[in-house]
Amino acid sequence: MTMQLKLNREKSLKQSLTKSVLKGVLLVVFVLTIFFLIEKINFPAPEKKINTDITNEIIKLK
Repeated sequence: MTMQLKLNREKSLKQSLTKSVLKGVLLVVFVLTIFFLIEKINFPAPEKKINTDITNEIIKLK
């Protein structure tokens, strides 16, 4: 008969806490990177304000 070593399959509190903290840090870095990249993109914006007189439409609704 040969003896087999029992593998420690249970995670210690330190290992699971470290893994959770690492995932949290990576998530924060990922979100900040996404915000930074979105900020760098030039989205089209209107060149001038749209001024429409809607007083006639308001009078018609009354």
